[in-house]
Amino acid sequence: MTVAVPQSLLLALLLASVRAAAWLTVCPPFAGRRLPCAAKALLSVAIALPLVPEVATRVPVAYSTPGLMAEIVVQVLVGAGLGFCTQLFVAAVQSAGSLIDLSGGFSIAFAFDPLSSSVNSVFGRFYNLTAITLLFSTGSYQIILAGFARSYRALPPGDGLSMERMQRLVTGGITEMFLSAMQIAGPLLVVLFLADLVLGLLSRVSPSLNVFGLGFPAKILLTLLLAGSALALLPDAVVGLAERAVTAVLGLLGT
Repeated sequence: MTVAVPQSLLLALLLASVRAAAWLTVCPPFAGRRLPCAAKALLSVAIALPLVPEVATRVPVAYSTPGLMAEIVVQVLVGAGLGFCTQLFVAAVQSAGSLIDLSGGFSIAFAFDPLSSSVNSVFGRFYNLTAITLLFSTGSYQIILAGFARSYRALPPGDGLSMERMQRLVTGGITEMFLSAMQIAGPLLVVLFLADLVLGLLSRVSPSLNVFGLGFPAKILLTLLLAGSALALLPDAVVGLAERAVTAVLGLLGT
């Protein structure tokens, strides 16, 4: 028995899977070494399969070999760009942890984090792992997957890649990352700044008091207490960041 598969369906599956594979390589919580490459490949096909009938109606059938290779490169760029913009929002949690490290005196404990393949300090690593865990435990990864699936409707394979649109995606994501990091770490930074101010006033009032010797452990204790209290608010922050990431990406894509 011979089963005939239309060429448009095969092309749609190929292009949609390539975009999904590039997206999974960059976008959290699927990026990094936490998910094996074989699992990413199978997951990219699983993401693309339900979208094949809709994508096939937008894919030109008459592709030459150079044209098909160029379209594959375009889909890789689109998938990586969408994943990078989503990663920026999730990276805001890690950036907030790095800001806390810098103000709380933990920045001297920088070390290599094998999961994120970057150099992080104590709270940077802790906030990064917590954000990835919360993406799965709160179901926020489903919001991210649904948003990526809608990108095939906003920017289907076969359409031209607008560099202006990708530029707006990247610049908007970077702006939102810094804003979100300051919103998460802002209250703790204000309290730590006031603690530095109090220690400075104590050193002027009582020069004989070893303020710097007492201030370092006091700031560490204060940072641990404040960061521990703020953990209760982190799940809502991660869910909000996931929703903002999807909304911003789809909004910049024109949907």
